[in-house]
Amino acid sequence: MSVHQSAAVSPGPSDLAGRAAELDRAMRPQPRPGAHKTVVLVLDGFYPFELGIPQRVLGSAGSRYEVITAGLDSKPVRTDPDLRVTPGHGPEVLAEADTVIIPPYAITRASASATDSKALDALSKVRPGTRLVSICSGAFLLAGAGLLDGRRATTHWALCDHFRELFPRVQLDPGVLFVDNGDVLTSAGAASGIDVCLHLLRQDHGTEVANQVARLCVVPPYRDGGQAQYIERPLPPTGATGTGPTRDWALQRLERPLPLEELAAHAAMSSRTFARRFKEETGLSPGRWLTAQRLRRARQLLESSDLPVERVAHEVGFATATSLRRHLAAAAGVAPSAYRRTFRASEAVPGDARRSNLT
Repeated sequence: MSVHQSAAVSPGPSDLAGRAAELDRAMRPQPRPGAHKTVVLVLDGFYPFELGIPQRVLGSAGSRYEVITAGLDSKPVRTDPDLRVTPGHGPEVLAEADTVIIPPYAITRASASATDSKALDALSKVRPGTRLVSICSGAFLLAGAGLLDGRRATTHWALCDHFRELFPRVQLDPGVLFVDNGDVLTSAGAASGIDVCLHLLRQDHGTEVANQVARLCVVPPYRDGGQAQYIERPLPPTGATGTGPTRDWALQRLERPLPLEELAAHAAMSSRTFARRFKEETGLSPGRWLTAQRLRRARQLLESSDLPVERVAHEVGFATATSLRRHLAAAAGVAPSAYRRTFRASEAVPGDARRSNLT
């Protein structure tokens, strides 16, 4: 191609400005009437990065969500670094929320052991049935309010010992990215806040919408909640082979049975060593991980194709349609046909990837 030809097809300043404006519209749409109201509760000592995650992820979902911030009063709130931010609303808006998200805030032994009474009072305004979500240390507020008692939950791995000491009635799982109890979700460190918000999108509007938003935000579209946190631990022996290549290999062969012995042979390990290493790296046993991946693929096929349920089951490696129905009911509480009706993507995010020049 000549220099002249290259110049002819290169976007000019007006084209680039148009693309930038399109990206801005896609990532900051005006909420539609009746949009799902999400209130981000800002606590003293909060971390600015995580505060922005709900707006960036949910707020990019084509006006499906209205995301606003609320403080405990009308005063500016101190961030973990040397900034002060004034939330747009007071705690009264929590009574109108469909979802409340609590970003992380600085935890000290004194502040964690005596939960802020003003924060507890703010949470008391939340209507029954409202979905509650914490990111990282935000779980300390939910636990302090007794909302995690008897439930499985997670937080940042470095805070787990302190969390267990303070809240022994919570079933803490330190090795996962997030835990979904339906009405209450908890997540681990900073990036897992993105994971749990994308998970909310998948649950509310299906995989296609979540993938479009992930693409806009330039983040991985899916990291299973059961994936292990990046916990500080001694490095494996030099030359040891991880299970990552075998997981990639298995994902291309989900329609096959894939017994433990075959997976271990592919990784050139004994079955016992492979199972141990697999659990260390993913937080799940090989069997549970395979089931999760098969369900993930089945959901994608139910949303994006007209394949009969029996064919979907075969394509993802479940022995029968009955097996798929049983596993999907356990994971999502619905049958495949109901899941398809609910989550089949029938509308696109405005300016979405199928029409946008940005992709």
